[in-house]
Parts: sequence; structure tokens; C-alpha cells
Amino acid sequence: MYFLDKFVSIVDGLSDKIGYLVGWLTTLMVLIVFYDTVMRYAFNHGNVALQELEWHLFSIVFLLGAAYTLKQDGHVRVDIIFVNLSEKTKAWIDFLGIFLFLIPFSIMVIYSAKGFVMSSWAVREISPDPGGLGARYLLKAMIPLGFFLLIVQGLSQAAKKFMIIKDYENQGDTE
Repeated sequence: MYFLDKFVSIVDGLSDKIGYLVGWLTTLMVLIVFYDTVMRYAFNHGNVALQELEWHLFSIVFLLGAAYTLKQDGHVRVDIIFVNLSEKTKAWIDFLGIFLFLIPFSIMVIYSAKGFVMSSWAVREISPDPGGLGARYLLKAMIPLGFFLLIVQGLSQAAKKFMIIKDYENQGDTE
């Protein structure tokens, strides 16, 4: 179990650091949206680059924050049923769900996004809008990165669930 503990510690530490960064990016995004809204509606002065920055930051927050959210058990689930189950049963459901749904779906997204991202990098894609942001290819690269981080955090969660399952089996819980 030492290897699993070490793996979980490293992955969870990385997720915590990324979660901290995402928290600050969210704060920055809120400030930019506030500024942009005030400028647009109070002073009738819009800025395409700021509007694009808002959705760029939102995309980064969503994609990179998913792994941290998984670590914190913050994703949506049907708690009406799940809350009444034993810890071992919950661990089994999570463990199987990670390998049957989370990881295959994430691999599918990474595979599907490959051409999309590579094309963007090949032409060094920028915003088509006048005054828009450049380096859109960097934003698109967040898609496979975010899902890769989700896979790695999923493996960490699976390791934690496996340890719960094994501890219960060692204690003689035969549910």
C-alpha cells in the first residue's frame, strides 16, 4: 500500500496546487466581468479582448478545476441513494465508476480533441474578431490537459477507494 499512498499524496498535492491557482483565476475572472459590465453599461464602452478573456478564463477554470473538484468530491451524484449505503459499497461504486465511465470518457475526449488542438497549434490560431486575443491555441490545449488531469485524479480517487475496500475486507466486513 506504500506505493498507493505515495501516488495519492503526489496527485492530491498537484490537484491542491492547481485548485489554488484556479481559485485565483476565478477571482480574477469575477473582477474582469465586473469591470467589463460596468464599462459596457455605465460608460457604453465595450472591449472585445476583455470579453474573450472572460470566456478564456472560464474555460481554464472549468477544465483545470475539474480534477480538484473530483478530489474534493464536489461533482454531482444522486445522494438520495448513495448517502444510505455503507462505506464499502460507496467505495465499490466510485471505484467501478472511475474505470467504467470517468477514464474511458476522458480518453475519448482527449482522442477527439487531438485533431482540433493540433490544427489550432499548426496555424497558431488567434481570435477572428478585431481586437480579440491571440494564442487561442493555448486555450484549446487546455482541453486535453484538463482531461488528463481528470484521469490522473481519477486514478488517485480509485486508489483511495481500493484502500477503503481492502481495509474493510481485512476487518472481516462481508457485506
